[in-house]
Amino acid sequence: MKTLPFILLFVSGFALRAGAQEFKSRYLPVQVINGDTLPYIRLHEVEVISLSIPHTARKRRKLTKLIKNIKRVYPFAKLAAVQLRHYDKELSMAKNDRERRKIMKKAEGEIKQRYGGELKRLTFSQGLILIKLIDRETGESSYKLVEELRGNFTAFFYQAFARLWGYNLKVKYDPRGEDRQIEAIVKMIERGQI
Repeated sequence: MKTLPFILLFVSGFALRAGAQEFKSRYLPVQVINGDTLPYIRLHEVEVISLSIPHTARKRRKLTKLIKNIKRVYPFAKLAAVQLRHYDKELSMAKNDRERRKIMKKAEGEIKQRYGGELKRLTFSQGLILIKLIDRETGESSYKLVEELRGNFTAFFYQAFARLWGYNLKVKYDPRGEDRQIEAIVKMIERGQI
């Protein structure tokens, strides 16, 4: 019986030690506003993407087709931006117009050889989306790019030919207006959500 108080004292010592936790104080930055001291916490920026899902089956199929088309042409738009930066650097080092034309012919041949077959297999709606996404990625319309790289006459000729097929190379990308749905899908693709 004499050992019982020692055992109880021993067990209660462990219980008290286990219950007592070390408290580490942590100070937050504060900001004084109108005499009130308020904690000031910086949060990471969060972008909210609004992709509206339609209620009708027909419109859902249309959205699915749009997503499929964007996934098909978005890599081409990204490649166009990379190629443009590459050729822009080469063209800036050209000594004269003759050398610039030579570089452009070489670039055009490389692009046709590498991507021509795939680009020819694009559907009409994929072509329209590609023209807009090229504007999104490069910051300039397709017409302006052709005009800068190949000249006014060639740009006019390409625009006239595109208009015959229902395209417009001068179309601008509007992420807050008409192309809001495309912008949301592209951002979701970039994040790996779709």
